[in-house]
Amino acid sequence: MSDPIEPSTSSSSTKDPALLIHPRREPFEHGLLPIPKLIFTDPTQTLIPLKQKLIEQSSSHRVNSAAISEVLQISIDHARLVLDTLASVLHSESDPLLKSKPDVVDEVGADVNDLVLFLYIQSYKKLLPRTHKDSAAVADVWPSTSAFDGYLSALSPLQLVRSNSRRFVPSQADEEAHQLSYLQKHLANIVSLLAEPVEGEGEESLVLTMEKFEHLGFLFYFGDKGSEGYHLGQYAPFFANSDPDMPAVPVPAAQVHDWVLQNIVSSLENISERISPKENGPPSSSDQDVPMADACTSTNKGSICVRGPSFIEGISKSSLIKQASDLKGSSVKVLNCHDSVIYILAPLRYATVYGCSDTTIVLGAVGKAVRIEHCERVHVITAAKRICIANCRECMFFLGVNQRPLIVGDNHKLQVAPYNTFYGQLEEHMNEVGIDATINRWNEPLALGVVDPHDSLSHPAGVSDAQAESGSHLDPEQFTNFLIPNWYGGESEGSTKDNPFPLPDIYVASQQRNNNLGEVKQLLREAPLEENRKRELSTALHVYFKDWLYASGNIRQLYCLQGE
Repeated sequence: MSDPIEPSTSSSSTKDPALLIHPRREPFEHGLLPIPKLIFTDPTQTLIPLKQKLIEQSSSHRVNSAAISEVLQISIDHARLVLDTLASVLHSESDPLLKSKPDVVDEVGADVNDLVLFLYIQSYKKLLPRTHKDSAAVADVWPSTSAFDGYLSALSPLQLVRSNSRRFVPSQADEEAHQLSYLQKHLANIVSLLAEPVEGEGEESLVLTMEKFEHLGFLFYFGDKGSEGYHLGQYAPFFANSDPDMPAVPVPAAQVHDWVLQNIVSSLENISERISPKENGPPSSSDQDVPMADACTSTNKGSICVRGPSFIEGISKSSLIKQASDLKGSSVKVLNCHDSVIYILAPLRYATVYGCSDTTIVLGAVGKAVRIEHCERVHVITAAKRICIANCRECMFFLGVNQRPLIVGDNHKLQVAPYNTFYGQLEEHMNEVGIDATINRWNEPLALGVVDPHDSLSHPAGVSDAQAESGSHLDPEQFTNFLIPNWYGGESEGSTKDNPFPLPDIYVASQQRNNNLGEVKQLLREAPLEENRKRELSTALHVYFKDWLYASGNIRQLYCLQGE
């Protein structure tokens, strides 16, 4: 089964796009953990006996943190991290792990088959960014280097991303081809992890049941992203016509391998055909944003995709509000934005912020995972199930998170604080994606290693590892509410009238001391001044406020938002 086969010779350009196979991006983008004991030099030889040990831990073939910790020889904290991370990237919404409350996750546990596939792809290495076609133009928008660059030995996150001829995040087509190539190379091993021998015929006669075959849906899907609700078996000729009332006959593992391999080869040919005209044609500023198999419409502020993630890219010295009706799909990527304020007030599954600087980003409610990477001097405000922060500097995070914030890579001067804002539909969006406002673990960050073995750009081979710098708690005296403008009505109206996450007492007390605007208004109204003197005072305050708006740059927000 390890020998490659020749794919069918039919032209991929004539194949129905709905029948093309795609890699699921979520495990590769949000499911990789830089824990050395999870990365195996020979995954198959290691994982097959580990799978058997995991199965022995439970008759139901579902394992909890304690079993994962014992079998993989990792700490219980890391084992729970494995369980939570796997849950955030699972393909089946019906899996009981996804429906479990945090306090019963260990009682439910993870399916062993999904777990071994999750462990296998920990060997994946991310694609190196490619050079932007207009390097000089892009360079103009970037800020000067950080004040800390003089004495910190490592390059800052943005210097690193912008080095090597101004490299940028790879296009979606490039990433998809890279992920498919990885799966193509490792397909025989992956199938063997799910296969089982026919009773009485030995290890050479491996077969896959329909139930085991469906676990490949963790790594692949067919057609448009909206087709994820369909079972993978519906696309396989050997399972497509199975009687739902009868168990399907197991299929030889070699047959499954050959069929999936043919589909991967066909999709890779399709990607190559779509990329070639772009590379041979005139440079296009939108080449970076157009995802493979994702129809996109461009606006003057980023790219919004009909399927797959919506992109907000290259916003500079501006403000932007996106609500649920503005987004196509349930994932968002905010890329390479500078000196801006971005509001994404919508229920989301996944959100990624990459390569941004001097920007405030509000992410509405994110039910699966948020990843913040290679950012400088960015403020992120989000209600989310979980968040991962990687290779960031001088950033501040106001969090309402149900799981411990994960901090990995080379970070410096990070601060974390409790969630500090709201908008009308926030609680509705949180309920829609499954975020519990009674649980906020913002102050329990979990720091892993500085070296990320999946990222050869940030950490070349041979660099020694150490624990990542964690985030310090924001001084309560510095904590203030963040006000989201409600100038639009419509979607902005809703039942949420206040921050749904309870604040720690020390932050409540500080907030009460600092929230003196109402007191100032009351003092002005009651001041023993003649009406003309009150008007003069009011005029002076307006002048000072206007001066502050211009001096701080916040006046731009007013102009930008009024012009939307």
